[in-house]
Amino acid sequence: MKLKYRYWIITLLWICSLATLQAQTDSIKARIDSLLCDPLLNSTQLGLVVYDLTTDSTLYAYNARQTMRPASTMKLLTSVAALDALGAKYQFRTSLYYTGTVKDSVLTGNLYCVGGMDPLFDIADMQAFAASVKALGLHTIRGKLVEVRNFKDSDLLGEGWCWDDDNPTLSPLLIDKKDVFISRLVQQLDALGIFVDAPADYGTLPKQAKQLCVRTHPLTDVLGPMMKNSDNLFAEAMFYQLGASTGAQPAKASHCRQVMLKTLQKAGVRGQYKIADGSGLSLYNYVTPDLLTRLLVYAYRQSGIIRHLYSSLPVSGEDGTLKSRMKDTPAYLNIRAKTGTVTGISSLAGYALSADCHILAFSIINQGVMKSDDGRNFQDKVCTALCK
Repeated sequence: MKLKYRYWIITLLWICSLATLQAQTDSIKARIDSLLCDPLLNSTQLGLVVYDLTTDSTLYAYNARQTMRPASTMKLLTSVAALDALGAKYQFRTSLYYTGTVKDSVLTGNLYCVGGMDPLFDIADMQAFAASVKALGLHTIRGKLVEVRNFKDSDLLGEGWCWDDDNPTLSPLLIDKKDVFISRLVQQLDALGIFVDAPADYGTLPKQAKQLCVRTHPLTDVLGPMMKNSDNLFAEAMFYQLGASTGAQPAKASHCRQVMLKTLQKAGVRGQYKIADGSGLSLYNYVTPDLLTRLLVYAYRQSGIIRHLYSSLPVSGEDGTLKSRMKDTPAYLNIRAKTGTVTGISSLAGYALSADCHILAFSIINQGVMKSDDGRNFQDKVCTALCK
């Protein structure tokens, strides 16, 4: 009798648990359904998917496979692909080499600056470069200052970028995010008393060149500002690391896409989409809400990805591009998501913590919105519905 009694208690608890879960699910669905009456949707398009990672099931889908422009939620694909293919320990590199001979404190030869498209290379790194030259015992350089730019192709703008936007310059040799590497090197050498009698030039690195200095920054240090602040240069730098990882030299956008496609295949993505760049600036990017959500589900299930991705995402009402959003709502601090804004597009995709402590992956794309705030306000309402 005792065993039978326990069986019925366990069965009853299980039924009650399922009933409670269904009630909570129905409540979220009803709240989202009510938002679809928003006048905004009379003149704009909406794509929305919510996936319950705790129960491993789709919670809500609306225009899930409509192709839409992602704006900066494209950075989710870039970051997940980078963590997937390169790993969190990957290093962005910028190197300095020389050729020739040193005699009487004069280098008769060339300095070679080898770019790796590191957006974090700054004045401290350049000072280290100059100090390594000074360590040769030099007061004069006679030769050339050679920029080695074959890390990537010569395109300085991404495919489908508007020429009149505030676009980052896609140079493989950067300092403080600017394409002024050689002039800054000359300044630092001059500050150390080294006279540079050497014109600037472009070229390749000779096999006999000797390494002077290497400066590196880990992928995770690039990932933070890329996602929190939606930094487009950081995203494009990450994008081209993917292309370089294939062994292509110079790396092209097509090589970067090959690596991204492999990650999407792992995530079980199907249907039509188009990848143009890594930042979401391009007018030629097209994804679906289903694609973004499947990508988030895949990332969540990979421990080597999610712990870095999750911490890099803006937190609602707390930091990054979500700092001023969803305060004084149930979504406060319960949303970690990437925002996206370009003309006509407002998007948000990431993770939500529901009131019953379920982890939800979601993607929202508002397309055709004339005011970005309208899209943001709608997304905030959806997030509140998820967390209420």
